[in-house]
Amino acid sequence: MCLDVAAWLRDLGLQQYQQAFQDEAIDVEALLELTESDLEKLGVLLGHRKRILRAVGVLKETGGAAQAAAPSKRAAVAARPERAERRQVTIMFCDLVGSTPLSSRLDPEDLRQVLGMYNGLVSEVTREFDGTVNRYMGDGVLICFGHPQAYEDDAERAVHAGLALIDRIGKMEFPCGPLEIRIGIATGPVVIGDLIGTGDAQERGIVGETPNLAFRLQGLAPPNSLLINSITRQLIGDFFEYRDVGGLDIRGFARRV
Repeated sequence: MCLDVAAWLRDLGLQQYQQAFQDEAIDVEALLELTESDLEKLGVLLGHRKRILRAVGVLKETGGAAQAAAPSKRAAVAARPERAERRQVTIMFCDLVGSTPLSSRLDPEDLRQVLGMYNGLVSEVTREFDGTVNRYMGDGVLICFGHPQAYEDDAERAVHAGLALIDRIGKMEFPCGPLEIRIGIATGPVVIGDLIGTGDAQERGIVGETPNLAFRLQGLAPPNSLLINSITRQLIGDFFEYRDVGGLDIRGFARRV
C-alpha cells in the first residue's frame, strides 16, 4: 500500500498531529496497527482518536490506502488554478502564555503532548464556529473567519470562538498543569488564496496588515483575555461586553490603533 500519512491526516482535518506521527516514524504499515492506547501516548485527543481509528478501519476494510493518496493529489492539482482574491476577513491569533519557560522545564516528549492537546482544542473550536486554521506556528495559531466560506457574522463568530477557547483552556487538564492563552482579533482587507510552499509545508497565503495587527494585539492582551480592533467592535455591536483600552502605539503601525 502507498499512502501519504501526512496528507491523510490533513484530509481528516487533523494536520496538527503530522509532526507527532513523523517523529514516531508512523508509516502506512504502522498506521494500520495503531491502537487507541498508541494514539493517547501521541497526545491525540479522545474525539480525534475515534476519528482516526474509524478512518483506519475503512482503510483495512477496503484496502484503500493506495487509492486514499490519489484524491488529495487530485485535489491539490484542482486547487492550483485558484487565484488570490481581495476580501475582508476576521483574523484571530492565539498564543500560549509562558511557552518559553514551559519548554525549558518539560521533556520534549511531554511538551509535544501538551502542544498536541492545545492545537487539537484550537482546531476543534475553530471548526465549531466555521473558521479555518491558516497556520500553526509552534504554540501560535493563525485562524481566518471569512475564507474560504464567508458569513455575514464572521467577526461575531471569531469573538465567540476566542471566548470559548479561553473558557475551555481553563477547564482542560494538561500534564503540565493549567495553561493560559492570549488572543488578538482584527478585521480588515487582505489578499488571500494563493497556494505557497510545497508538500507538507503548503498553505494558503494571506497578505495584508490585518494578520499582523491580530498578532500584535495578541501580544498586548493580558493572559486569558481577548483584544479586538475597532472595526471588529463596530461589526459585532452590542453582542458582548467590552472595556475600551483607547489608542495603542503598536510596532510596525504608523498610526495609533
